Amino acid sequence: MKFSIINLGCKVNRVEADGFERLLGERGGAPVAESAADLIIVNTCTVTGEAEKKTRKAVRRALSANEGAQVIVTGCAAAIDPDWFQAIDSRVRVVPKAEMTLFLEEALPALQDAPRHLGRDADDPSSCHPERSVAGAKSKDLAAFGGRTRIGVKVQDGCDNACTYCIVHVARGRATSRPADEVVAEAVALAESGVREIVLTGINLGSYDDGGADLADLCRRLLAATADLHGPDEPPCRFRIGSIEPMDVTGEFVSLLAEADGRICRHLHLPLQSGSSRVLREMARPYDAHEFRQLADYLRASVPSIALTTDIIVGFPGETDEDFQDTCELVRHVGFSKIHVFPYSKREGTPAAARADQVPPEAKSARAACLRALSDELAAADRASRAGTIELALVETPEVATTESYHEVAAPAGADAGSLVPVHLR
Repeated sequence: MKFSIINLGCKVNRVEADGFERLLGERGGAPVAESAADLIIVNTCTVTGEAEKKTRKAVRRALSANEGAQVIVTGCAAAIDPDWFQAIDSRVRVVPKAEMTLFLEEALPALQDAPRHLGRDADDPSSCHPERSVAGAKSKDLAAFGGRTRIGVKVQDGCDNACTYCIVHVARGRATSRPADEVVAEAVALAESGVREIVLTGINLGSYDDGGADLADLCRRLLAATADLHGPDEPPCRFRIGSIEPMDVTGEFVSLLAEADGRICRHLHLPLQSGSSRVLREMARPYDAHEFRQLADYLRASVPSIALTTDIIVGFPGETDEDFQDTCELVRHVGFSKIHVFPYSKREGTPAAARADQVPPEAKSARAACLRALSDELAAADRASRAGTIELALVETPEVATTESYHEVAAPAGADAGSLVPVHLR
């Protein structure tokens, strides 16, 4: 059976798509190009209007690329408007994300006999978890992970916040957390398989709560469970926090980050979204610019070598030149080593999309270009500040490695892909 997976959107989607790929591969499936596939899975995104357009284009492209394949549409866009996708073509089947694993398990025999007659109804209430198939991978090399060296583990889903530009809390539902025992077992299996960097991911990762155990508690268990799985001359696997909201960074977590000696990467992705307190209020973000600045200062004081990256939306409705300058000022103060810049894109169904004070496209483009240039400047400054230091780097390819602080460097000659090696930064 031949399959193709098209993934759009966030790191959580990437982890879920990897789970689908492993499940199909473990059962004899072979990944191929869309044009040769019996089954095409489109894992959709709907975070912005632009993301929604890309998602719909991807489904149409899958249908036109292969006239015989069954096309499975899942993910956030499918959750918001399943009828639209179902109506495109009789070969499209919408399957809720929580049901994908069981769906695929039941679909495989049917797919081998008749690609157009897959097995279950999309409204079946059964719940399953695509991320659980990761623990079944028991390879001593990286082939089981599609050659990827950094593997994500989804530990949380959903969001209880309601930012005015975002519809993901509707698509994903309320915040839920995987049991810590399950997460630890998966991490141990991955580490035993040779994975040296595990990325913890979630829609709102910092809200993790398993019976009162928070993200810091989970990280302590992960560090303990994976500490002695390799030889004395090899560094143990390390963990990277995918993204954490500023209000969820606790003192206990910061203390753990400072004490873990790099086994929890001293790099945090803290979504700022705007450096203007007025805009943050209108976004319904639960902090202001001063509180974010205080958090950044606290992190720098507690973990001096920390690298901070962020997301920023430019051109949110009503954003003025002064608001944008506030953002640039805060960005310079924090010294982010990377900024993901997003020109605001209306997502129908959100409060921000209904506002009359939309920022003109040319202003959004100019602000985005300015902020990207500032991002490049700050990235170079952060890299220069690390000159003369040594960091463990994950070897991605024979040529490229990624440091703990998330900078790309040249891989040491002869280093194996997937290994952690010390590198001197210049």
